[in-house]
Amino acid sequence: MTQSDTTVRDHIRTHYSALTQSERKFANALLENYPSAGLASITVVAEMADVSTPTVARMVQKLGYKGFPQFHDALLNELKAQVSGPAERRANWVTDAPEGHLLNRFSTAVTQNLERTFAHIERAAFEEAAQMLAQTDRRLYAVGGRITRALADYAFTHFQAIRPRVTHMTSSSATWPHYVLDMVEGDILLLFDIRRYEANLLRLAELAVDRGVKVILITDQWTSPIADVAALTFNCWVEIPSAWDSNIATMLLLEALIAAAQEELWSETGDRYEKLDELFSQSRLFRKPPH
Repeated sequence: MTQSDTTVRDHIRTHYSALTQSERKFANALLENYPSAGLASITVVAEMADVSTPTVARMVQKLGYKGFPQFHDALLNELKAQVSGPAERRANWVTDAPEGHLLNRFSTAVTQNLERTFAHIERAAFEEAAQMLAQTDRRLYAVGGRITRALADYAFTHFQAIRPRVTHMTSSSATWPHYVLDMVEGDILLLFDIRRYEANLLRLAELAVDRGVKVILITDQWTSPIADVAALTFNCWVEIPSAWDSNIATMLLLEALIAAAQEELWSETGDRYEKLDELFSQSRLFRKPPH
């Protein structure tokens, strides 16, 4: 994996065990206020973290950067990527576009996104999320933003069949306080947020966490600010040769979580599926195959 394939945050996580105590102090300060805590001069960021300038210099080299300027540029590029709009994204792709048909470039980008996404998923975190999503004694809420609300709707459709007590929160943030009113400690909020991150989703997550709700966040490689309050965060790589980001890796992760939760609850879910099929038959919703 090349230096540009992953974020500074990911490099810190990968190399954290090899850092000294003082280097970890700077790393923790950066992660607590990411990425802005690393965007000043090396002298200023060292003072803000209460460490020495040589400590910062040594740490960034341990992360794989030639020096602080390259480290600083990496953080700046991440910040620019987080706030870029469709026109800027397309301009970047057109400028750097490799030769070949769009279909080939698109296929390559999507394949790389899938590889990078699943390379960064920790098995323990995935299994914990599946178990949380399968807790039928707790209500499960699903919500997304302007683009990701389709993912929340997809999640709701499947989890509603798998288990009871599932709520799909509407896309109108004006209605969210009504949902929060009924949230209780231990409930689960499955939340989708990719760049440009939505302030109303962050506020919703904060309100939910204040009530003891556990947030499972599915976001992009740059990480939504909601990660600061989420119980679990999953990063999905989303860049493609387009003005829009891709939800293919995000959807694949979601489907994997759906399948895992289904297995956790299969004795109960299998019975629900049979009853659901019976109801579909009675409602004549689907055409019956010819005999």
